[in-house]
Amino acid sequence: MSERELIIEGARQNNLKNITLRLPHDKVIAVTGVSGSGKSSLAFDTIFAEGQWRFIESLSTYARLFLEKLDRPDVDAIHNIRPAIALEQKNPVKGSRSTVGTLTEIYDLLRVLYSKISTPFCPQCGNEIRKWDPSQVKEELIEKYTGKKAIIIFASEEPVEALKQRGFHRAWVNGEITELSAVSGQLSAELINTKNPPIPPLPKGGEGGFFEIVLDRLVIKDEPRLSDSIEMAWKEGNGKAKVILIDTVHGSQFTVHSFSSENVCDNCNIELPEPSPLLFSFNHPIGACPECKGFGNTLIYDEDLIIPDKHLSLAEGAIAIWEKPIAKWWKKQMIAKAKKSAIDIKKPYIELSQAEKEKIFKGAPDFYGIDDFFGELETKRYKLHVRVFLSRHRRPVTCPSCNGKRLGKEALSYKISELDIAEVCDLPVSGLIKFFRDADISSFQRNLAKELLRQINLKLQFLNRVGLDYLGLNRQGKTLSGGEYQRVNLSNQLSSLLTGTLYVLDEPTVGLHPRDTERIAKIMAELSGLGNTIIVVEHDRDIINSADWIVELGPGGGHQGGEVVFSGPKDKFLKADTLTAKYITGVEKVEHQTRDRISGAGSRNKRKLILYGAEGNNLKSVDLKIPVETLTTVTGVSGSGKSSLVVETLYGALARHFKLGPEFPLPYKTIEGMEYIRNVKLIDQTPTGKSPRSNAVTYLKIFDPIRKIFSEQHEAKAYGYTPGFFSFNVTGGRCEACKGEGYQKMEMYFFEDLYIKCEECNGKRYKPEALRVAYHGKNINDVLSMTVDEAADFFSDVPQIQGKFSLMKDIGLGYIRIGQPATTFSGGEAQRLKICAELSQIAGVRKQRAGISKTKTPNSKPGCLYILDEPTVGLHFSDVKALLNILQRLVDAGNSVLVIEHNLDVIQASDWIIDLGPEGGDKGGRIIFEGTPEQIIKARESYTGRYLKESLKYRE
Repeated sequence: MSERELIIEGARQNNLKNITLRLPHDKVIAVTGVSGSGKSSLAFDTIFAEGQWRFIESLSTYARLFLEKLDRPDVDAIHNIRPAIALEQKNPVKGSRSTVGTLTEIYDLLRVLYSKISTPFCPQCGNEIRKWDPSQVKEELIEKYTGKKAIIIFASEEPVEALKQRGFHRAWVNGEITELSAVSGQLSAELINTKNPPIPPLPKGGEGGFFEIVLDRLVIKDEPRLSDSIEMAWKEGNGKAKVILIDTVHGSQFTVHSFSSENVCDNCNIELPEPSPLLFSFNHPIGACPECKGFGNTLIYDEDLIIPDKHLSLAEGAIAIWEKPIAKWWKKQMIAKAKKSAIDIKKPYIELSQAEKEKIFKGAPDFYGIDDFFGELETKRYKLHVRVFLSRHRRPVTCPSCNGKRLGKEALSYKISELDIAEVCDLPVSGLIKFFRDADISSFQRNLAKELLRQINLKLQFLNRVGLDYLGLNRQGKTLSGGEYQRVNLSNQLSSLLTGTLYVLDEPTVGLHPRDTERIAKIMAELSGLGNTIIVVEHDRDIINSADWIVELGPGGGHQGGEVVFSGPKDKFLKADTLTAKYITGVEKVEHQTRDRISGAGSRNKRKLILYGAEGNNLKSVDLKIPVETLTTVTGVSGSGKSSLVVETLYGALARHFKLGPEFPLPYKTIEGMEYIRNVKLIDQTPTGKSPRSNAVTYLKIFDPIRKIFSEQHEAKAYGYTPGFFSFNVTGGRCEACKGEGYQKMEMYFFEDLYIKCEECNGKRYKPEALRVAYHGKNINDVLSMTVDEAADFFSDVPQIQGKFSLMKDIGLGYIRIGQPATTFSGGEAQRLKICAELSQIAGVRKQRAGISKTKTPNSKPGCLYILDEPTVGLHFSDVKALLNILQRLVDAGNSVLVIEHNLDVIQASDWIIDLGPEGGDKGGRIIFEGTPEQIIKARESYTGRYLKESLKYRE
């Protein structure tokens, strides 16, 4: 048995059919195949899961008590497996405190760097605060003021008599040298003769209760007298001293120079704490902004949410929250007393003056205002429904104290090359690399922070190499796409320089423009060159072409897959007669439906939805024009502004217009053409459910008729079982140990929470009583264990059910099990499931499927704008073809489809293309092309056009 190979024997996990494989170590291995063919079952559920178990076995007995319930992969044996690391698409970050900087640990390095070499500046006057010692003071004076007359003074709080006894006879008072006896003469004899005299107040020019004592008068020269005087003043003044420089031309004029060993501003007397890594942490009370607690945002009650329709008057119910029965009193008392405060209750709110609006919110002597209403509710925040109500009427705004920087003013007072740590984190990765290369850091400081700077630069270079050069370190982790999160983890692994490791990657090219996929291929080759084995689940043509070894599973999805169609080196794969090989070599192509392009006219093509002046993030006053009832694709390199424009601006604005929720779009000027659409829907990759009880049939509302069928069986009727008896969500036939989930949640305090198969029902979700009821020989668990393909055949005589299953087959989801928990769906699967839900509501889908009618159903919604974010994630070439047909169905039904996409087949099939760029980050944010696929290949500035042209040549 060769130790240079990973050997898998008898793998039967999920739909794998007892496969055996020998894979070479230290190579890049691409696992491909149609959706549902078993790629993830092999790479993650078998190989990585076994690697996890080897790690668990190395833990203590106590730790294994919590983990031994985990189901081991169903495999006879795996030999020569290495320590495994999985880099998945799923972004598990939920909190607002996690940022790109904290995920990559670059921010931790920056905190240490700022605590070592940053320079403090006064938060009030902005002057540099410098900590001195006597030798530095001497060097400063000799360098800048040699030959000038100077008076060296120090502050003391000793009694006058004590100072005179120690040989000090002069003080600096009101800009002049004065005898101490003259100062003491101003004090009452009664005070001086007391046993413990208080510190006497000084005449104008003193510091509180301190005397400023003249130590020496001299001409500044490089001689021992200057050093001795400064050192004595430093000692007597407890680390502080002043030097008065006399103007030799105008003898009455002078300048005062203060020196201190403390972090104190000489002008404002503001003291800063000593720099430490904790001071720069927004997750710790020491460093976090006291107002926003380190979040960067505060929540305020939003006028637009409280008064959604400003064309209504107070009497007509403009204050929507007071229209509820429980709050009627608040409206009544305001209406009754508003006249006394000169407020017209019949005038539309939008026409009221600013003073009248302020009274409505703040109240008046005669009535309570909206602020009083919310203040009353704030006292009842211990009630859950009150907290939910309050959250629905608040929106986040940038913290006015820290301006969104998350840190307190003390931390922000420390700077490197004129930038505080928050301003450094605002820079994109590409800008950070340049900043640390050109920063004004002395050679002494660079030597002091040599290792820190090396590690920061190393991590930044790897982020740049994986195509994330446009991200800032302050970008919240939860806002990263699955592909971006995976590439952040990939850069972390690169910087760790591990060897002898098994990496399992899930489509690392997700979210990457074709221009950037070459970078990922090179990085994987570099990792394998270090002595690591890379197993990558991938559909991208360039990644498959760059792999050393290729495994194709199939031949179909679900129960038709799970077999090894091919396993071998790339050169042999390209000659193989497999489905993927045919697409890679151009034998098979993703055919596009032939139809007139938008330029071919028709009156509908002149109708456009237009968004003017989008300026959020890196967008540069963009005007977005979308032809309605077309398939429009927005393209561009990573970071060019696609999501900012389409999701965060356009969708946010339309969702707010259609009152779909409290959306807060990025800045824009106005929108035209909203009369051409009836609604907007964002079909993204967020999970369709949050618990294992949610699955495909519950989401598509297929489970209701299935439960009804089981409740109509003879045994169910005999025992009085209703459809609710077969529900996961109520007590009845479900297993109460797992509450119908089939899994029990284990909270892992230092790891991600785990779901363990329920020991009571063995994952079947139901009690034995429910499992006794059968329909066509299958119980409810057997049905939920079927794939969509199998269920479509099983329920072929029930049109209401079969139609939706056929729709799922058409969109490429025929392989998933209908009872599969929604928490296990990939982002692409969740997105396609949402498309199914929309299609089921479009004109007559169910009745057309059943062959009953071709008329529109009441639920049809023509004129809707559907926004999709990379729907080809996880799709094989053959599945992309099915997806395009589904998207065309949406358009043919009178809807508009707007897609953010990098897939060249989808771009080629589009009616209209909007290309952003030309680069990412600050160099992007502009529309560089609008037109048809035939036109973009001629656009010189467009990377998309260039790669589409090459792709078309390749296919020919």
